[in-house]
Amino acid sequence: MTSSPALEKTVDKILNQSENELLSSLNQSLDDSKNTLSNSLSSLEREYDRILAEGKKEADKLQKQITGSAALEARNKQLLLVEESVAKVFAKAIEKLNELVRNEDYTQLVTQLLDESVKGLGTSNVIVECNSKDKSVVQSILSKFSGATLSSNTVNCLGGVIVKSKDGLMSFDNTINARIERIKPLIRKDIAVRFGG
Repeated sequence: MTSSPALEKTVDKILNQSENELLSSLNQSLDDSKNTLSNSLSSLEREYDRILAEGKKEADKLQKQITGSAALEARNKQLLLVEESVAKVFAKAIEKLNELVRNEDYTQLVTQLLDESVKGLGTSNVIVECNSKDKSVVQSILSKFSGATLSSNTVNCLGGVIVKSKDGLMSFDNTINARIERIKPLIRKDIAVRFGG
């Protein structure tokens, strides 16, 4: 089979035209891809910056949580140490109070405690309770309080008195133990303030 020059020319023309169209199409696709890539690049950079900013925010948040948690833990440990120290001081004070000598100063203290209690109840018709060590001290000062009688019941305490109205409706615990319990919160607060709690 022989080919005619006209046919070859037509085939070459079609091939050239197809090649040109293909090259033009490829060039157009390349340009479109470059534009898409260029547009995507700025979008990707923005997304990258956003992700980085969110990561930094999250890291800052975690850092604050960790720092806050550590500070709280340190403060709790400090408060526990203060509490332990206060407990030791109170134990030592109670030990000393347990050895208290019933002398004239102590009699004045019990007189003052009894007077506070009677005034607190608003009546002198009272029954006074105390520990067994203080019975003679309390008995010796009851004559100063008309209407006051000493109970046969004893109280387990370091010292001081519990005063009750004779009708049993009112009571005032003015034992040394009760007074210590009333001042403990104030002492704890004062110590905590002094030690930065």
